[in-house]
Amino acid sequence: MDLYFKRHDGQAVTCEDFYAAMRDANNVDFANFLLWYSQAGTPTVKVTSFYNSEAKTYSLKFSQEVPPTPGQAVKEPMLIPVAVGLLDSNGKDMPLTSVYHDGMLQEVSTDGQPVYTTVLLIKKKEEEFLFSEISERPVPSLLRGYSAPIRLDSDLTDADLFFLLAHDSDEFNRWEAGQVLARNLMLSLVADFQQNKPLALKADFVHGVRSILCDGSLDKEFIAKAIDLPGEGEIMDMMDIADPDAVHAVRSFIRKHLASELKAEFLKTVENNRSSDPYVFDHSNMSRRTLKNIALSYLATLEDAQITELALNEYKTATNMTDQFAALTALVQNPGETRDEVLADFYSKWEHDFLVVNKWFGLQAMSDIPGNVENVRKLLQHPAFDLRNPNKVRSLIGRFPNSPVNFHAKDGSGYKFMGEMILQVDKLNPQGASRLMSAFSRWKHYDETRQALAKAQLEMILSTNGISDNVFEIASKSLAA
Repeated sequence: MDLYFKRHDGQAVTCEDFYAAMRDANNVDFANFLLWYSQAGTPTVKVTSFYNSEAKTYSLKFSQEVPPTPGQAVKEPMLIPVAVGLLDSNGKDMPLTSVYHDGMLQEVSTDGQPVYTTVLLIKKKEEEFLFSEISERPVPSLLRGYSAPIRLDSDLTDADLFFLLAHDSDEFNRWEAGQVLARNLMLSLVADFQQNKPLALKADFVHGVRSILCDGSLDKEFIAKAIDLPGEGEIMDMMDIADPDAVHAVRSFIRKHLASELKAEFLKTVENNRSSDPYVFDHSNMSRRTLKNIALSYLATLEDAQITELALNEYKTATNMTDQFAALTALVQNPGETRDEVLADFYSKWEHDFLVVNKWFGLQAMSDIPGNVENVRKLLQHPAFDLRNPNKVRSLIGRFPNSPVNFHAKDGSGYKFMGEMILQVDKLNPQGASRLMSAFSRWKHYDETRQALAKAQLEMILSTNGISDNVFEIASKSLAA
């Protein structure tokens, strides 16, 4: 950055200028780095490892592939920096001094001192790096600090991932290990659900969540992030044919099962992290609130009268919007009288604050309760809603696709609602309508029934007289994709 500003302060510059400053300041050959600017698609990097106990060496083999995208069928290998550390059997980082690569031994130590994380530069389709003087089989910590925006496919076992989750000094990788375990678990349960097999949760997964939840040495914000499951959209992205119903059923099952198994721990977490002190905006208070509220969110899945009372108490005694809105969110997960009453109460308290009313609309729009499209249609008639107000449109209509199970409803009601709304908004705000169109961009990722229903809406939009250029462009591109 220093060199970049020294060269270009006050000038109009290009990506190539920024790249040159990076290259020259570090005296490193970034030969194919500019492909990140010109080549579409997310690279997938596969990693396999081998430990030679006789030679005390450990090798990491990398292979990369960038999937074809429209207009770019053939891809060149990218420059991918992978930050790596190796953990011994006690979970401690191993000292690294050198790595053998491309026929050369490269020193990685600094001033003769070993390092515990080193960056491996992947430049070719296939590369191998060999570490020497490794006294035991390590567990690799790959892509530390999310050193490159790639999809990583490694040969780490579930046991390795649980080990990283418990011991890795890199918090990103510790979190990612838990996410990978959760993604793998969710995908395997989705397959069971699709084959009508009973759903069951492995005891070691529950144990892993419990150990993090009860570890007082960890930052509370990290605990909250680590026990939160991957979203439904993330799991559907990993499937060849996305199944919103199966993914929703599985995620709901895991959340409910964890809440049931760890009920005492979650209740203690809520109790230990509530506070009636005046609101303070700092890290310790923010992380305390985040952890308490995710624990409350899990407990609310149990549909238990005692928990409902607890959540209502949190709602009524909250001293700040974060806690009150989190309690409201927990309470509205389940349809019924309590849900309706608390939503009405929240609106009556905040009806004069437009930003809060937008949050209130958004919460209801992306609810997963069955048949929610009808509730959203009713909210269009609410006195606080105005189709001419872009923020209101974004809060209510724009948030509706955030509930995949309702937007992708098998009867097509979600698609039909969005199709109608896009045309209505287009007459008032073409840019806003074109943003809403993005909900249909992945329509070919679903089963044939859903594809036909989504395609019918895209064709209906395109055949409507007088649609804006903005909407026409996105609808036609989506249809052609």
